[in-house]
Amino acid sequence: MTLTLTQNNGSYSPLNLQQRTMATQAFAVVFGTFILALTSQITVPMFPVPITLQTLIVPLIGALYGWRLGTLTVLAWLGEAMIGMPVLAGGSGSIASFVGPTAGYLISFPIIAALCGYLAEKGWNGNHAPKALASFLLANALCLAIGALWLGYVIGADKAIAFGVTPFIIGALIKSALATAILKSATKRLK
Repeated sequence: MTLTLTQNNGSYSPLNLQQRTMATQAFAVVFGTFILALTSQITVPMFPVPITLQTLIVPLIGALYGWRLGTLTVLAWLGEAMIGMPVLAGGSGSIASFVGPTAGYLISFPIIAALCGYLAEKGWNGNHAPKALASFLLANALCLAIGALWLGYVIGADKAIAFGVTPFIIGALIKSALATAILKSATKRLK
């Protein structure tokens, strides 16, 4: 008998994690949080929000793991940050991260992981690169919108758009294209 954290409903995942044992899925969650913590340290310092690789990896984990396990992985990583582990950008990690300028972006992460995972399961995946690209673009736009809403509350709407959205648009386009290429490659290799 195989125990799993997710239901097998014939959904898409290039890693086929829905079919794996609970131990394999638990390892995937731990590995995912490690990758998220590692890529969070790759930053371009900016004020009030740094540019990081998080917005590449978070939706990609959703698309690779499926929406349930991908969301669980991102929530576990955010949980690590809440208890003080240095897993966020710049080695930060505390409950203060969830009330500061980056809080909206952090809150958006499990949502965009779930979105990309759900859309991947509905065919917006590595088998259909234009749809996969659209899902990553949508995730990045949603992340910027949620992040800007909170940032607007903290520093004002005009500054939030100027400093929390506009500088990130080009990066969101590049990260979405890169995520699509990674997902397509993973799908092709694992067939």
